[in-house]
Amino acid sequence: MKIVFIHYHLKTGGVTAVLRQQIESMLHTSDLLLLTGAPPDASFPCETVHIPGLGYDKAGPNRFESENVADAIIKAIRLKWDGGCDLIHVHNPTLAKNRNFLKILKTLQKEKFRLFLQIHDFAEDGRPLAYFSEDDYVSDCHYGVINSRDYNILLKAGLKKEGLHKIFNTITPLNFKATGAIPKNYILYPVRAIRRKNIGEAILLSLFFTNDETLAITLPPNSPADIKSHERWKAFVDEKHLDIIFEAGLTHEFPDLVLSANFLITTSITEGFGFSFLEPWTAEKLLWGRRLPQICQDFEKNGIQLDHLYSRLNVPVEWIGKERLFKTWKLCVQRAGSMFDLAIDETAIKNAFEKTTDKDIIDFGLLDESFQKTVISKVLSDSANRDALIHLNPYLSNPGDVSNRDALIQNNLKAVKRHYNQTRYRKNLLDIYTRVIRDNVHQKIDKKILFSEFFSLDNFSLLKWSSYAEK
Repeated sequence: MKIVFIHYHLKTGGVTAVLRQQIESMLHTSDLLLLTGAPPDASFPCETVHIPGLGYDKAGPNRFESENVADAIIKAIRLKWDGGCDLIHVHNPTLAKNRNFLKILKTLQKEKFRLFLQIHDFAEDGRPLAYFSEDDYVSDCHYGVINSRDYNILLKAGLKKEGLHKIFNTITPLNFKATGAIPKNYILYPVRAIRRKNIGEAILLSLFFTNDETLAITLPPNSPADIKSHERWKAFVDEKHLDIIFEAGLTHEFPDLVLSANFLITTSITEGFGFSFLEPWTAEKLLWGRRLPQICQDFEKNGIQLDHLYSRLNVPVEWIGKERLFKTWKLCVQRAGSMFDLAIDETAIKNAFEKTTDKDIIDFGLLDESFQKTVISKVLSDSANRDALIHLNPYLSNPGDVSNRDALIQNNLKAVKRHYNQTRYRKNLLDIYTRVIRDNVHQKIDKKILFSEFFSLDNFSLLKWSSYAEK
């Protein structure tokens, strides 16, 4: 097979890691070419061609015409293979990080190139600034997704089973050895601290650690909004004299951090694939924290036990003020809807809010940073408030406590290695590629249905949908 991979960039991150895994899996069975809009931070194991017009948009007038970028892609492909390629595998094509991207792909399609479009992240899932508001997504080509939630959503939005494929990621075991001792008694959140990773909840959990452990968070964010939120959390922690280590990965090797930690946590409110639910077990470390049911269902079907995780962290609405919360919540709902050209009925907003705050409690993960800091301050100011949270969330009495710890770790370690290894991954990729090459499909994504599936008022999170505006 002659396969072309396309991505906006090759900077260190989740999609780039997946892309590398795909290339390594196919390297000895296919002839590969990688096209990217930005040069890689590190070398890739196949031929790589830099085409600037594939990169993220930059401020100012766009210097690249979509036809010229498509021509550059075609030229690079035919320079490698006179007869062209068998298929082009494109990552995250529905995010408008490059406003020409859909036009480029449609031009390639007109030139009879077969496209396989793999979606890791949806603009409709709380990313309005990355939404193609005017352009339809590419039709009559094959799509791939990384979890069953997205698969079912796209079926509802118009895609067909013969043209939609599950491509669960492979897991590279963390079977490394520590190179340096870290004496600190700590719990690790191994994450780049973007807003959706719900850093406030990790800080809240740390107030309930029972063995004087310190919370350590590995990496800082990259995007401006996330950086601002991150810096404000650091300032808040300093102000409250909390024992939190930010950016631990900048001063210690990652293997050392993982292997020296008492256990690992996750508090993320949204994931694509959900590496964080699988990787810790391969280092024989316990994972504890927030469970995302729609993501974890795939893992649990494969025998990975995650029922020791929690799905809600309840806090009293009166701590933050119901009227103030409703005003903020309603405005955020309306703004989010308007960015996707959707007017939200006032009655629907009110009813959804009442459901969200039923019994005068709300999930901490639905709150933005300002409200989260109010809750944390309440817990710090009065031990009675701490006890109240334990009453609402009994697991807070002993974070990380699991009665069958060793058996759980061994079960999940074996399940991850059995179901998410490179051999299975390669076989699935080859099967998908064969069908993309062989089978023509006629299908189209209905963008309104797609958005309505992601935009749920019953689980509407300010942290996820609001822009960062904390003073």
